[in-house]
Amino acid sequence: MNTIKYILFDAANTLIHKPSLWMNFINVLNYYGYKVSESELKQKHKLLSEFITFPDVTSETFYKTFNKELLNALGIIDFPELLKSIFNTCKYLPWEVFEDVTYLNQYSQFNLGILSNFNTSLRTLVKEKIPTINFKHIIISEEEKIAKPSLEFYEKAVHKIGLKPQDILYVGDSLKLDIIPALQIGFNVRLIDRDQTYPSSKYSVKSLNNILK
Repeated sequence: MNTIKYILFDAANTLIHKPSLWMNFINVLNYYGYKVSESELKQKHKLLSEFITFPDVTSETFYKTFNKELLNALGIIDFPELLKSIFNTCKYLPWEVFEDVTYLNQYSQFNLGILSNFNTSLRTLVKEKIPTINFKHIIISEEEKIAKPSLEFYEKAVHKIGLKPQDILYVGDSLKLDIIPALQIGFNVRLIDRDQTYPSSKYSVKSLNNILK
């Protein structure tokens, strides 16, 4: 890690998240008589997200498919009214910043950037939610017309940043979308794992405060 000159971050569920999602989802399940803990919901959601790729712009059709699989993973047989209620309760929730994003201020000796599967609204969102951090590059899949886990997307990041891959530390929350392709390119990596879904991973850290340790 001694050669690190640049730290590149994923965005969704690494820097920003939708904290009200979990309780909204659980409240719908409770209404229909299902009891699910937040920890179980988060874990099943995370693992399912490794197999179902989120599009840059999501839709009701996509979420019905995703939530159907999530319910089944929780042992719940889906039905149209339940899927509709979940979508209506969980759509358009606000993005918020994780508390440990404040630790990014301690990395002022590095250039910082973002590489994300997201739409172009990410630039405004980052400016509004993380105004104290100057991200040198914000590289967005919708703009580049290519997305993770494509190695070409990571190669574009290397070209834009202008450093060797081994000089870059990449921080993300997904094994499939972030860690595996980043390793293949030659980046140093950290898997941000606040809920300890992957406690056995040698790349796992619980906080953005620990990414250089």
